[in-house]
Amino acid sequence: MINQIYSNKGDKLKGRQLPIMYSSREHSFFTISGNLATQTPQAVGWAMASAIKGDSRIAATWVGEGSTAEGDFHSACTFASVYNAPVILNVINNQWAISSFSGFAGAERTTFANRAVGYGLAGLRIDGNDALAVYAATQWAAERARSNKGPTLIEHFTYRAEGHSTSDDPTAYRSAQEREEWPLGDPVNRLKKHLIALGEWSEEQHAKMDEECAQQVKAATKEAEKNGILGHGLHHPFRTMFQDVYEDLPWHLEEQAKQAKREREIKWPGEEPWS
Repeated sequence: MINQIYSNKGDKLKGRQLPIMYSSREHSFFTISGNLATQTPQAVGWAMASAIKGDSRIAATWVGEGSTAEGDFHSACTFASVYNAPVILNVINNQWAISSFSGFAGAERTTFANRAVGYGLAGLRIDGNDALAVYAATQWAAERARSNKGPTLIEHFTYRAEGHSTSDDPTAYRSAQEREEWPLGDPVNRLKKHLIALGEWSEEQHAKMDEECAQQVKAATKEAEKNGILGHGLHHPFRTMFQDVYEDLPWHLEEQAKQAKREREIKWPGEEPWS
């Protein structure tokens, strides 16, 4: 994941995705999309293919509540219903799209879980800040999908405390105290307190786990930096920009690749050829 953030030579996506848009074929994990909601029909298609092959695997995908206003989301719901696809459609209702309230996407009329009704899908609305509720609902939906009982839409009612991205200033469109006044609480702290109350956890264990996790991330970062960091070379060879795009490279891209190779060898004669 850190290699992908740096877009270095260890990045399996070869520098073709934005940071945090991870993908791993080995784990059947497909990247989220910068084009809102396109992952929903992709997940339904993947689930349909799995069912056609007689595979026991199911698909799950996540979108924000604002993305449910996109046509792709509704196409996904239609196909999921018609073809009884073994898929879980998760809607993360965190109250805010990038800068607009969830009401703009229809939240003032009904719940997002209720959108499942019109498509003949099973629909759930859960406390998205309760880790145990999320686990239980997902387990239920997964069992339904694996039992050929169809797709499920789950609305996770939660809250985005931070900005949408580093370029977003949430103080421009919501009150400064809203974050502190949100009633459902931090999900990690809620689970921690619950486990401590049951006698299954402690503050000391939690602090130790935090430290171990921090050290693990630091170690992984140092290892990834050996493959290069932004602006310091060790990126993928130049020729890889033409790879993994088509199964068979079209003639016009073959010509572009040859032209790029010639120009690169002329402009950087001291460099390793076609790097």
